[in-house]
Amino acid sequence: MGSIEARHLTKSYGTGRAALDDLNFRFDGSGAIGCLGPNGAGKTTTLKLFVGLLRPTRGQSFLNGQDPMVDRKRALWDVGALIETPEPYPTVTVYDALETVGRTRGLDAPSTDTEIDRCHSALELPPLGQRIGTLSKGQRQRVALAAALMGDPSVLLLDEPTSGLDPAERVIVRRLLGRLKRDHLILFCSHQMLEVTEVCDHLLVLHQGKLLLTDRAERVAPRLRQREIDVEFGRPVAATEMEPIRALVTAASPVSERRWRLSFGGEDPARARLLEACQRVAPVLQFSNASLVLEEAYLELVASAAEAA
Repeated sequence: MGSIEARHLTKSYGTGRAALDDLNFRFDGSGAIGCLGPNGAGKTTTLKLFVGLLRPTRGQSFLNGQDPMVDRKRALWDVGALIETPEPYPTVTVYDALETVGRTRGLDAPSTDTEIDRCHSALELPPLGQRIGTLSKGQRQRVALAAALMGDPSVLLLDEPTSGLDPAERVIVRRLLGRLKRDHLILFCSHQMLEVTEVCDHLLVLHQGKLLLTDRAERVAPRLRQREIDVEFGRPVAATEMEPIRALVTAASPVSERRWRLSFGGEDPARARLLEACQRVAPVLQFSNASLVLEEAYLELVASAAEAA
């Protein structure tokens, strides 16, 4: 089993506020840790410090007990990393890109082919003979993620792994991470709160380089509950037909003839009752979270964590 540790990890660029300020945490064994925060919070800086792409101004990072600033090869030997948006050369094939990673990890030819087949199946990659330059953005991202998984490392450091993926591709990656976390240790950085709370067991909340909160996901998730739902009906729905719904919500406003936005408390039982009531009004084609509320929930979380700090 792996371990990830930060001890007073700090990175400054001489511009005033530190990009990362006195980060401290340690996780051992298996599971998924979600590092949550908006752009500029310090997520990518954290991962770069862990893999030795940046030198800390102060403090240390450890992967499986090894400091990458002391011995990078030993620290990264059993680690897979996806940081920012790496892409293989556009002229190489999917197979060539992954085969190069296998050789770099010290795998022999049969083991490399076995790993390529495993990653190809797990991530539903495009044909191995297809050139990287012909792939969509989501396909290239999945190939880059497959490269991080080559050799089955015990620790995974993933920076926005679902960036550029369509909804179906996101489901593939979330399901894979859900399986991997049973016997791998994953640090998953993202600003997508729903994805983080669905996949991760622990959450770290970063804001302006500071760690504001660390807790188990089930304790934080209720504070991130969506309080607005967009419901799309199979036919136009008049305001008079929505009267039974209004008793269950704090607000109901039309977005279009078929789509309504509903505000409520955010609790799961209330969400279930709301869906049942909507289905009695008309066939429901879509019942989903209103995305803008994610940012509001994050700001509320940051504000409350800052007050407690």
